[in-house]
Amino acid sequence: MNKRRVVITGLGVVSPNGMTVSEFKDAMYNGVSGIRFIEQLKELKFSCQIAGLPNYNKDYLNNYFTSIQQRGLNASGMEYGVIAGLDAWKDAGLSTNDSEIPLWDVGVIFGTGILGVDKFRDAIYKVDDGNVRRLGSTTVIQTMASGISAFLGGMLGCGNVVTTNSSACSTGTEAILMAYDRIASGNAEIILAGSTSDSGPYVWGGFDAMRILPYKYNDNPTEASRPMSATASGFVPGSGAGALVVESLESAQKRGAKIYAEILGGHVNSGGQRNGGSMTAPNSEAVQYCIKKAVQNSNIEAKDIDLINGHLTATTKDSSEILNWCEALGVSTIDFPYINSLKSMIGHCLAASGSIESVATVLQLKEGFVFGNINCEDLHPDIKPLIDRDKVPTQTIDFNVKIAAKASFGFGDVNACIIFKEYS
Repeated sequence: MNKRRVVITGLGVVSPNGMTVSEFKDAMYNGVSGIRFIEQLKELKFSCQIAGLPNYNKDYLNNYFTSIQQRGLNASGMEYGVIAGLDAWKDAGLSTNDSEIPLWDVGVIFGTGILGVDKFRDAIYKVDDGNVRRLGSTTVIQTMASGISAFLGGMLGCGNVVTTNSSACSTGTEAILMAYDRIASGNAEIILAGSTSDSGPYVWGGFDAMRILPYKYNDNPTEASRPMSATASGFVPGSGAGALVVESLESAQKRGAKIYAEILGGHVNSGGQRNGGSMTAPNSEAVQYCIKKAVQNSNIEAKDIDLINGHLTATTKDSSEILNWCEALGVSTIDFPYINSLKSMIGHCLAASGSIESVATVLQLKEGFVFGNINCEDLHPDIKPLIDRDKVPTQTIDFNVKIAAKASFGFGDVNACIIFKEYS
């Protein structure tokens, strides 16, 4: 079946190192970390007392929410998702729908791992105290996973698919591919796709208990996230949201929209928690199969890929991921593409990671650069024999990226890989 061409026409981001696409791009280009010490985590006796946390004051919400919408609002993931989503919508040159008729060809696919944890905590206390009538009318919308897509869908008046996906760390990348598939098959024209992740101790506590977060960098947080490094000691928790307006090329051209990049294809799969895969570890065979199918579905050759934006969380699995890329693409050493990990600057934003990192990947295509991996001067010894040292840049380089691969691998042994191309 001949699929329609699909492009990216709008970007939005709420990141630990940037609240706008412009701020985010500059921080990424200049290697600016958004990871900082969080006093609350110290007070709660966390081992890891640092995180990548978006930084803004509550007055900033007035640009996105009405005063009525802000009443009782206590869901950070909702805030992040709405800000990123509306910014992407505006960036695409689209307006909100004031008509009573829904936009039948326009939808929202916005993922999350969990939503409204702080709101849920407040609700539990009220219920346990016998104050159920004081919960307020917005508790449900803030704590149901699909609250973010429903909120955005209502703001924009969308009449096509309005849904929320949830696949751990693969969520954001998967959401974009879901939007791509729906548009490529002719079932929609425009979809706001992305993902968001709540912040705070009730989200990050479980990971701290698993002892997979770094605890030796509380006094120098910007050095803590070290993907592909010999001294990596775990991922730094983060949060935020990324959003992309995914649109048919025909629709974008018809309305004269600017185009950031084209989506060529991708693939989503699972390792079934077999053959080494588990709830927390990937099945390498499935990872390789996902990458191979993404390349195949995009009608390109592996050698066409100029840049990989990896999952690369700064754990012991980084070396395995590099090996999987080598095996899947059939390239190594000097023939390997450039590779980088945004997590070196913002930490692991969990369900939001794939969408934020996809925004980063699209910006590199559009602006012609490969951002440097900070904290990776000491490349891991298991990676050194696999790829050329220069393909893991520690400083940003100006480079005309034509085709880039973005992959995410999540708890539950789930994988997603998407292929972006410079639009021409």
